[in-house]
Amino acid sequence: MMKSGTINCTYCGEPYPSTGLPFRCACGGTYDFSRFPDFTIPKAQAVPRGVWHFKDSLGLPAEAPIVSLGEGNTPLMPWSLHHRQVYLKMECQNPTGSYKDRGTAVLTSFLLARGVKEVVEDSSGNAGASLAAYCARAGIKAAIYIPESASGPKRWQIERYGAEVHRVPGPRDNAAEAVLRAAGAGKVYASHAYMPFGLTGIATIAYEIWQSLGREPGSLISPVGHGGLLYGVMRGFDALFSAGLIGKRPFYIGVQAENCAPLVQAYRQQKLNPVKVEISASLAEGTHVSCPARGAQILERMQNHQGRMVMGSESQLVALYRLSARSGYFCEPTSCLSLVPLLDDKIDLVEPVVAIMTGSGYKTNIILQ
Repeated sequence: MMKSGTINCTYCGEPYPSTGLPFRCACGGTYDFSRFPDFTIPKAQAVPRGVWHFKDSLGLPAEAPIVSLGEGNTPLMPWSLHHRQVYLKMECQNPTGSYKDRGTAVLTSFLLARGVKEVVEDSSGNAGASLAAYCARAGIKAAIYIPESASGPKRWQIERYGAEVHRVPGPRDNAAEAVLRAAGAGKVYASHAYMPFGLTGIATIAYEIWQSLGREPGSLISPVGHGGLLYGVMRGFDALFSAGLIGKRPFYIGVQAENCAPLVQAYRQQKLNPVKVEISASLAEGTHVSCPARGAQILERMQNHQGRMVMGSESQLVALYRLSARSGYFCEPTSCLSLVPLLDDKIDLVEPVVAIMTGSGYKTNIILQ
């Protein structure tokens, strides 16, 4: 049990153990917060700004040290696209260039509290770079398994932080299988997808949006890979709602690339679990996940009319990647999935609209004329 939060297996209900660091339950189920940490309004003098501004809402044990590189406190920038007004939550401005830093900061702090000295992780790039950086900061040895196709800048970033890099041939799922073998051999699998601890860090995106707008968004748009980003933000707005600080939750729009869209297809088929789909290469490498770890939680909310899943084409990604950069917002193509719904007049977007820009354009070597 964590302070002001309780973690259980979503299948059998078994609580998360007080020792060790399993990434999933012995029954095969996924761990999640059955009770999310309550939101506590930070004291006026609370410092620093960013994720640790909300320390009392992160659910960490009292003995957990703070591991920080200055994550969070990202700007909310106004923009106009296709006759629509939108606020861009610039998560690309986090220390390692992606929103992953919020969850990794909290996860790494928890790892230290449990006395962990060495971890393994799999990633398409951003999560691996984030974990490598925060492990370097915390003095933890890290080995990162990445697809051989992962962009050069992300791989170089992981290497520069001193992590051991394992390049795995084939699709993204092969890297996940490789790290599972390492975990089976006794390594601590510090999974950004399966371990729930980082969700409270990601929830701070919701807290910052609320502080910036002075209210909840009418609509919130996010790319979806494993689903941790959108689900963490959902839990954040849940906490604000439970605290009586917002009158309703936003309408959520999750976006996947057409070349890998298991949640979009499940949503269209009115199913509550991701469906098996054929996948192919996509510019949105950050969402190239065939079996999303948090897919069931997201689909449950979408099917209960709290949101919807939509799909973006590769041609839309190219156009939006170019357009956003030439408007001064240099974000990686995965981020541009958040802009796709703005192009569709059939999608009713309640204002104010917030789109999460997940990663920096400096993390890709894609060159468009």
